[in-house]
Amino acid sequence: MEFNEQPVGEPEMTPGSDTSQESEMAEPQANATQAQMAGESQEPEAQGEPESPVAQAQPEPQAQAEGEPTSMQEWLEREEIGITLKRGDLVEGTIVQVKATEVLVAIPGAKSEGVVSERELERLDRATLESLEVGKPITVYVLNPEGADGNPVLSIIRAQEESDWQKAEEYRKTRQVYETKIAGYNKGGLIVRFGRLRGFIPISQISQERRQRAVGDTPAERWGPMVGEEIFVKVVEVDRGRNRLILSERAAAREWRAAQKEKLLQTLQVGEVRTGRVISLADFGAFVDLGGADGLVHLTELSWRHVDHPSEVVEVGQEVKVEVISVDKERKRIGLSMKRLEEDPWEVAERKYRVGQLVQATVTKLTKFGAFAKLVDNPDIEGLVHISELSNERVAHPREVLKEGDVLTLRIVRFDKESRRLGLSLKRVTAPEYIDIDWEMAAQLEESEGAESQP
Repeated sequence: MEFNEQPVGEPEMTPGSDTSQESEMAEPQANATQAQMAGESQEPEAQGEPESPVAQAQPEPQAQAEGEPTSMQEWLEREEIGITLKRGDLVEGTIVQVKATEVLVAIPGAKSEGVVSERELERLDRATLESLEVGKPITVYVLNPEGADGNPVLSIIRAQEESDWQKAEEYRKTRQVYETKIAGYNKGGLIVRFGRLRGFIPISQISQERRQRAVGDTPAERWGPMVGEEIFVKVVEVDRGRNRLILSERAAAREWRAAQKEKLLQTLQVGEVRTGRVISLADFGAFVDLGGADGLVHLTELSWRHVDHPSEVVEVGQEVKVEVISVDKERKRIGLSMKRLEEDPWEVAERKYRVGQLVQATVTKLTKFGAFAKLVDNPDIEGLVHISELSNERVAHPREVLKEGDVLTLRIVRFDKESRRLGLSLKRVTAPEYIDIDWEMAAQLEESEGAESQP
């Protein structure tokens, strides 16, 4: 469209024409002729300056139609309306109508309302559907600036996904830690949700603790039990063109655990009981994750019984209850105990056993000075059969009399709860000085068995 910039209401000036000069020449001639025809003698009027053309009557300006543009800028703005939207735009609008088959959205600057189709609505989750109300603002994605009916075709789902892509890019730039849950797995790693996007964590980017728990020959055996678990990740790659979102648990673990440990150190109290997961074993104890910070259960705090290695009591990945026994904020160390949540077996033994009593025990270890044996009905209590208590005959080494794994009847010859020592004897099992005790214990056993048999 071409525009004539000649001002509205002004006469058009063509080359070679001068209307103002023609008016000045015609007026004196008309006055002279009129005077001669009337026959009047009059003094000539004083000659003054000729009347300015500006004082002459001007043509009336044309009426401006209501609503018409009044400038070139307005014409350009009018022309742009209806083409401001393009596919892929993420725009804010307002819901103006909600029906079972479609939702209409008013978009500022658009010449018509956009439409969210019935097919799109069928794919929305219940929470999103219930949130669609007239007058409520909404973010939509432009699928088509002009559909078959002339209205923009919009998508709520694509808008949500686009927002998540933008969020993922922001997390990548700022290196923030994102909390999510494991949604699935494949042979290459774990699948998690980042909003409505599928993110992938390659095996190389899975934390060491989680890889240690991944036991099995198939992905289902290794990763299946972890589905639904919380996981903290960082975004390392965002490629919308390839629909590719790569995450890393390893990158997040170090930073997140440091922050969590600092937080726990400030809040943990000695005596507090927590549930954690064993993440690694060492010769001196087991490390337990308390939800972002790990504490140490020393070998001596694993069990009341003697333990040579933590693997005798716990395994990596096992969930355990622990008591906080120390918190060192300066050295950032947390001391834990498992055995203190159980009744001290020596307290039980003190109520149950006495010197001179016969007990069943299993030989656990042979040494040059005797044999260790744990009580059959209380495995947490282990006693020593000194080499001098093995036989009335001279014994050079315990293996001459017994071997590991033997289950023997032994007599308690010493019980010291404070020092946690139990002395046992093999040679005194038939000693006559204990006959009264044996009769007494037999009577008590018979009495208790009789009471249990009664209804």
